[in-house]
Amino acid sequence: MSAETSVPRPRESDVDISDSALLKGLLSEAEFAFAFFDVDGRIQRVNDVFTDVVGVPAERLLGRASAEALTAEIGQVVTQSFQTVIGSGGPVAERRVRVRSPEGENRHWSMSFSPVHDESGELLAVAMLGLDVTESRQVEEDLRRSEERYRSLVEAQSQLVWITSPTGTVVEDAPQWRAITGQGLEEYLAYGWLEAVHQEERQQTEEAWKEALRGRTMFEWNYRVRTRASGFRHFEVRAVPIIRHGRVVEWVGANTDVTPQREAEEMRGRLTDQLGAAALRTARLQGATAQLAEALTVEQVVQVIIDVGRTALAADRSAVALLDTDRAALKLINGEGVPEASGSSGEEIPLSHTSVMTMAVNSRRPFFAESPVSLKLQLLEAGGDKDVLSTYLANSDERAWVGLPLLAAGRALGALRFSFTRPQKISQEDGVFLEALAGQCALAVERATLFEREHRTAETLQRSLLPDRLPVIKGLELAQRFRSGSRHVQVGGDWYDAFVLQDGRVAAVVGDVMGKGVKAAAGMGRIRNAMRALALTNPPPAAVLTGLDRVFDATEEEEQVTTLAYMVVEPVTGEGTLALAGHPPPVLVSPQGTAILCDAEPGTPLGWPTSRRQFRFVVPPGHTAVLYSDGLVENRKRGLDAGLAEICSVVTEAPPEVVGSPHMLLDFLVDRMLSGYEQDDDVTALAIHVPPATKSD
Repeated sequence: MSAETSVPRPRESDVDISDSALLKGLLSEAEFAFAFFDVDGRIQRVNDVFTDVVGVPAERLLGRASAEALTAEIGQVVTQSFQTVIGSGGPVAERRVRVRSPEGENRHWSMSFSPVHDESGELLAVAMLGLDVTESRQVEEDLRRSEERYRSLVEAQSQLVWITSPTGTVVEDAPQWRAITGQGLEEYLAYGWLEAVHQEERQQTEEAWKEALRGRTMFEWNYRVRTRASGFRHFEVRAVPIIRHGRVVEWVGANTDVTPQREAEEMRGRLTDQLGAAALRTARLQGATAQLAEALTVEQVVQVIIDVGRTALAADRSAVALLDTDRAALKLINGEGVPEASGSSGEEIPLSHTSVMTMAVNSRRPFFAESPVSLKLQLLEAGGDKDVLSTYLANSDERAWVGLPLLAAGRALGALRFSFTRPQKISQEDGVFLEALAGQCALAVERATLFEREHRTAETLQRSLLPDRLPVIKGLELAQRFRSGSRHVQVGGDWYDAFVLQDGRVAAVVGDVMGKGVKAAAGMGRIRNAMRALALTNPPPAAVLTGLDRVFDATEEEEQVTTLAYMVVEPVTGEGTLALAGHPPPVLVSPQGTAILCDAEPGTPLGWPTSRRQFRFVVPPGHTAVLYSDGLVENRKRGLDAGLAEICSVVTEAPPEVVGSPHMLLDFLVDRMLSGYEQDDDVTALAIHVPPATKSD
């Protein structure tokens, strides 16, 4: 038995290639699987590698048909391949089969089957050669996966890959491009792709592409491409030359669809603009709210509204009106009337008359008219006078209007009117801002109205409690000064009093009840009245303060803090006694302009358990004693100790004529002590001056 071959036998005389021992040695040492099959398909010879592959010992294989001896999968491959060789007389190459190794690992084998003929050409057997191709199969699989991943990545990124010749003409089809543009193959080839580029960008794109071709440099560009649906999509383009041996053999490029990014950028731009506008509106609203919070009176609130209308809204004119429910009319606080309303006076607009303000109040909703046509249509529909409106629009430069109701807890307080000398587009966001602004204005108006009402009540109460004038006493001069801690709040807890006792001596007191408004004024009134009653009954200062402690415990709240300085002085001689209840010490000013602080024990505020003491305090002739509240010497920037030192220093700077007049002295002290500081508390001062003795005395 021999295989037909054209290769001559080797010349080695001592080796017989047909020797079975030599063949057996070759088969046992080979790394490939080997098997012989006779013409009937029975296995005649195998090597160890084959038995390892099929997992069957050699003794169970020899002499048996492959379908009987091998596993189903291997047996099927071997049987089919054998029959093909027998039928065709030719070989069968690379039949793949997967087998599981003894270690449980899947291995891939490639089996080739060849006919074996004798010298006469008769088929003697079929030889099978098997190679382990697991590693190469894995390489192929990795390459296939890499290609699939690349293809998926390109598709996911909306990329269109294309190839051109070295001269830049398209010679290969790009189905993705044509699927998007709708071009036929002939339309796309060569430079036909340029026809799909947006007309405005076509020439620049062609010039840039030719420039890249000439320079053999990377082509990076972006343009819009007309789609099959006649719309346009944005693409970013990048192409590179493929160079071999110094020559460009082709260009490979990719178009990335960036339409979503462009649309997102445009959307971000719009959102940025909207957020910027919203932030600006928010800042304007916060600014208006801060200004309104500082406005205490209705007049101040109106001025803030006018300023906000001019700065935040760019309104040319602003008007504010408050509702008079008794007269069913809007009373203008500022402005020159509402000219679009018929039959209204300059200061009053009946709710029955149609106007921008009455429309807002009656409907409880904002009123917007972005043009004269819009204003006329809305007011005529609401019953406005056609002739009045026509005359007004013909003679007015106003071209847009906003009316806002002032609502507090659903109750109408009035209305705002803003007008513009140009048509004004009111967006939904602007409307929200205007409603929020109107809400803040309404709260400010309500707060200012309540404040003014409380102020009037407290001011009336204070005037009824404080003395109309100080008593005129021979041998003694009295003077007082009061300055409010706010430009508008005239009512606080500071108070003063001076009156003649039954024995002819004079009682003088300065007190400070913590707080502002009606509550503080009422507390001040109770303490003042109680002090007068106690002083007229038992005038010594220590006794009066002890009695006030009992009154305080019975009538005042625990958290209330009240201090006072109380002295009794003899006219002419100035002999006196003093008691303090947590109050700053009096200042004694000499005729020469020196100041001495009383060193009496300051004591504790009223109501605090303590043993009250009184001290001798003399105001010699020509001297002046000054009682004062802490607002004169203490503020946010100046502590009490520094203030007491400063008041003594200020006294030394007073001219002689000021020192000799209690009225001038108080004016001088108040002006100089408050100069350079923001006053944040009431200031009360009471001067007791004993005139110098004369010869007639």
